[in-house]
Amino acid sequence: MERNSTISTDILEIEGFDISPEFMYPLFFLLLFVYFSLLFSNVGVLVLIITEKSLHQPMYILFCNLSINDLIGNTVLLPRLMAHIISTERFITYNQCVAQAFHSHTFGSASHMILVIMAIDRYVAICHPLRYSSIMTTRTVVGLSATAWGVSLVLVSVLIGLTVRLSRCRSVIQNAYCDNASLFKLSCEDVSINNIYGLVFTVLLFSCSIGGIGITYFRIALICWMRKNKELNNRALQTCASHLVLYLIMLLSGFLTIILHRFPKYPDLRKIAYILFHVVPANLNPIIYGMQTKSLRHKITQILKANGCTPGI
Repeated sequence: MERNSTISTDILEIEGFDISPEFMYPLFFLLLFVYFSLLFSNVGVLVLIITEKSLHQPMYILFCNLSINDLIGNTVLLPRLMAHIISTERFITYNQCVAQAFHSHTFGSASHMILVIMAIDRYVAICHPLRYSSIMTTRTVVGLSATAWGVSLVLVSVLIGLTVRLSRCRSVIQNAYCDNASLFKLSCEDVSINNIYGLVFTVLLFSCSIGGIGITYFRIALICWMRKNKELNNRALQTCASHLVLYLIMLLSGFLTIILHRFPKYPDLRKIAYILFHVVPANLNPIIYGMQTKSLRHKITQILKANGCTPGI
């Protein structure tokens, strides 16, 4: 219900997906399978890295950052989304909605920044292998990781802070989840500042992300072309291809979500794009990075053999 007067209720209604009854439970179990898959794979990678002393290296700190971010981002989104799929009443308190939006935007921002750090790590490993251990020290990686999280938290705090100051004249979230745009659309006040900061936030984040990854990949490609070393080229292709594919999936779904907020005729496409932004990288990250990293792959193989999951040699 929309009106110009301010409302004081803290209970919001989630619009959600318009799903036929026969598709509710299949979709619910599909999302449940996706959620358990990413929980199992990401928690498994975290536990393995923490418990294995041989994996206490700078590169694996980045894997931990990625897994922690994926776990937080999807745990905030998927359980409530699944509950709303099979429920006729889709309600959430305003504070819960703000918290979900905050964690969701932090997830998106941190994802971009962590992938930029991983691109820098790959550049040093491929182009300066003899200096890798002196450049990418534990202290350096921890500092870069702390910076990525810190910048994300500050930027998102300002983004959400500008929204919670607004009064509300609506109580329906026109989405399947809570995000900043859906929250400030509840207000009948002037939201120009929110739109301007949101635009600056998006341009800054995507410019740093695309620029950082673009520059590192260009330099990797240039060095591979100049050296014409087959082994170097194969290693660069194997290492960078998966990173680039995952980044492009995240980038495309993120762009779609932002753009489609300006086109209300396609609400379901926007919702699906946002969910893909969360679940696709979170499921693929531990599989691709885990199996492409020799030490981590070796430890996983050892564990599988010890538990009889693979035939012994």
